[in-house]
Amino acid sequence: MKNRFHTPTFMVNAALGGSLSILALGGIYFWLSSSTPIEEQVTNQSKAASVEMGKDGSIIANANTQEITVASPEVVATLKTDLLTSEYIAVGAVPTETAADILEPSDIEKMVTVSHGDTLMSLLVAAGATRSEAHGAITALTDVYSPRKIRPGLDIALTFAHPSDPTVKKPVVEEKERDVGPLRAMQFQPSVERIVKVSTTEGEDSTYIAEEIQRPLTMKMARSANEITSSLYLAATNVDVPNDIMIKMIRAYSFDVDFQREIQKGDSFEVVYEAYYDEDGNLARTGDMLYGKLNLSGDDLQLYRFTPSSGFTDYFNEKGQSAKKALMRTPVDGARLSSRFGKRKHPVLGYTKMHKGVDFAAPRGTPIYAAGDGVILRANRFSSFGNYVKIRHHSGYETAYAHMKGFAKGIRKSKRVRQGQVIGYVGTTGRSTGPHLHYEVLFNGRQVNPLGVKLPAGEKLKKADLKKFKGEKAKINKMIKDLKHPAAIAKLETN
Repeated sequence: MKNRFHTPTFMVNAALGGSLSILALGGIYFWLSSSTPIEEQVTNQSKAASVEMGKDGSIIANANTQEITVASPEVVATLKTDLLTSEYIAVGAVPTETAADILEPSDIEKMVTVSHGDTLMSLLVAAGATRSEAHGAITALTDVYSPRKIRPGLDIALTFAHPSDPTVKKPVVEEKERDVGPLRAMQFQPSVERIVKVSTTEGEDSTYIAEEIQRPLTMKMARSANEITSSLYLAATNVDVPNDIMIKMIRAYSFDVDFQREIQKGDSFEVVYEAYYDEDGNLARTGDMLYGKLNLSGDDLQLYRFTPSSGFTDYFNEKGQSAKKALMRTPVDGARLSSRFGKRKHPVLGYTKMHKGVDFAAPRGTPIYAAGDGVILRANRFSSFGNYVKIRHHSGYETAYAHMKGFAKGIRKSKRVRQGQVIGYVGTTGRSTGPHLHYEVLFNGRQVNPLGVKLPAGEKLKKADLKKFKGEKAKINKMIKDLKHPAAIAKLETN
């Protein structure tokens, strides 16, 4: 049987059809290429070629004069693209140039986080920058921010050019093979109010400039209050008191209040503090705690923040007596009293033994503070106490801290420390069954109960300082009264 696809008639018709397609496409492309904008309203006389099939099968080309309306540049561009695409499809070819290739390749974004031991140079190089790019960016950064201030946990956003970006100048010799182009920008936020950015200058991929952007924050006074049903921490969390304000409140009262024994169900608290909001109305950070009140078993303990003529800011009760004592009763935040002062069955030795301090159970690594101003007598590993610190204070008092995980930087024998300074971290070294702080207070060389001993009082305001304090106290009391009405909250801003 004869294949119809191999007949002379089919082959002639196929050739004629292909020729017509090519001529038609070529004519349209020529028309598009030679056209002028339609806005000019110009018409040209052009020869329009038509192709006909003669009776004998020959090809007859006729030229007729006709008026042609010229298309706009946008239409021309679209039709050219469609035409090229159609041509590729018609002949079964794969386009060698797509729209994505014609457009400038997008930049590559990376986010890196600073870890312990990292340097900015090592971070940038590991992310894909060359050493020369990293050096240029860091050098520019020093104009607005010291790289030495960068701390672990900071997120740094990096922007690299695409490796196939045609606008990027290729170096004669690459420092290393990489999957990104040159480093174009670096940005991070060292604080809620500050953004630091380093970027290349326009048209230059090797010259960097740095800038600092300040975020405007609005300060408003905030007040929170709640009844305590189980713990002060939970009661504060339930009314969205920020953690740092809660810590400030606990520290202010830690000289007078045993948070393990004296807090009971039905007690309450109130706190007034500075709150800073960003342009979107979100809480960005907090400032000082100006006022605190604990109602314990019906008794109000009020504290007001005040700076006397000495220049040392402190919290004072309503009579002008400083809340600060010579020593802190609880030198660790958020701890649970796990063992009291006195005789007890030793958890390791198994027999009854005098416990000459108190134990505070807390997560491993929790900071431990110096209970008062003083000089370190020893800071080393000591017998069954494990890592141990002993501090001498004035008036015959000493404090001791045992079973620590480690010592804070700079803590050593003969070093002078301030009350509230971090001296070490909760651990379980020595003879211990779990992470906790063993805390002792010694008076004239003899251990006394840290929770029961009467500690020397702090500063008491007099004369001019007392008069000024009463004025500040009246202002704070008025502020508290206004803050109890929600409509007044937005109006209270410091000058």
